[in-house]
Amino acid sequence: MLVSGFLLGFPLLAAVLMASRKRRKTVLQRLGVAFGPGCIRDVPSYLSSRKPVWIHALSVGEVLSAVALVDAIKERAREKSIVFSVSTFTGFEIANDRLRNRVDAIVYFPYDLIFSVKRIISRINPAVVLIVETDIWPNFLFELKQRKIPVVLVNARLSDRSLKGYLRIFFFMRSVFESFTKVCVQSPGDMDRFHSLGVLPEKTVVTGNIKFDRIDEDSADDSPKVMRQQLRIFPEQKVFLAGSTHAGEESILLEVFLRMRRLFSNLLIVVVPRDPRRARLICKQFQSSGIRAARMSELNGQHETDRFDAIVVDVIGKLQHLYSLADIAFIGGSLVNCGGHNPLEPAVYCKPILFGPDMSDFRDISEMLLAADAAIQVSDADSVYQAAVKLLEDEEMAAQMGSRAYELLFLNKGAVSKTWDVVKAYL
Repeated sequence: MLVSGFLLGFPLLAAVLMASRKRRKTVLQRLGVAFGPGCIRDVPSYLSSRKPVWIHALSVGEVLSAVALVDAIKERAREKSIVFSVSTFTGFEIANDRLRNRVDAIVYFPYDLIFSVKRIISRINPAVVLIVETDIWPNFLFELKQRKIPVVLVNARLSDRSLKGYLRIFFFMRSVFESFTKVCVQSPGDMDRFHSLGVLPEKTVVTGNIKFDRIDEDSADDSPKVMRQQLRIFPEQKVFLAGSTHAGEESILLEVFLRMRRLFSNLLIVVVPRDPRRARLICKQFQSSGIRAARMSELNGQHETDRFDAIVVDVIGKLQHLYSLADIAFIGGSLVNCGGHNPLEPAVYCKPILFGPDMSDFRDISEMLLAADAAIQVSDADSVYQAAVKLLEDEEMAAQMGSRAYELLFLNKGAVSKTWDVVKAYL
């Protein structure tokens, strides 16, 4: 029934895939029928006999979260090879940048078609499959179960919104989740929600959030000094950095910035949209309000003494390190209903953190930050303005907030070790 349903909907799916430039770049690799970067033929043939560990991450955020887990497996199971898969073009770029010297192969995850799934599983022949957080596909899971290959969902989280969606198709999703050998959840609340979907208690274990164990690696090109030069940030400028913003948030931030400039003439706003393809539009939005704005990719063509009030980042994979430049860090996707993004990235650099009312995708972390007075929750342009002004005027308060955020990060490390304790049983 599942296969016939897919075949009926395939023409529509094909149209959607071909309408996106990024999807067109990956479609043949994900079908398992093409040569090229990330195709299954990139998996060395000798690996199948060695039964590697297969780690799968959906996109950029999950890839970055998985780095510490990859390193733990390499250190503690040195005889094991690792194959890493991703589902998106940008995820592949980041994985290739951060993991190419850590793993044996990086490939695109197959579409959930029987022939594609069978092909890549046969090619890799893994000892165990680790799926990071999300990207759950029934045909893939059913095929692994049929072959008796253990599959572990790691760093698993389940929001109330996702739970409601799954419960609408409970009888189908229950059989999907039963395919997992083990589910390593971030929190007791996540465990309860997985139990509501029929996942057996003996299959679940609270391991914590591996994002607390995320390794920060500043390469020479990503050092704060180099990035300040790249973004033309002058020594006297204060930086308000808005990371992973979504449509609808930039207009709010623009309103806030225009008000703040009346008090802080040396303020620079750096906007990092979640989708870098929106950078050109955002830049024009700021320019139309009289702001001297530029995209990051344009700055090489500017004179070294040119000064900007707003920089819109249209380069992939820079956000983690850009937070090191911030005097204030705002977490995007939270003033609109997008669930927010990872607030621990600025915590690595002891930065004071602001985020909006919707942090549902990072609920536990955001609640912990608020309880520790390590972040401020805002709701609209006025509350963003009030909080940002207070932090810029009171440097001691800002420094203390940043220190508490880092302390929270440090005290909650250990999820990778707990996850390893689960995974090693299947190696």
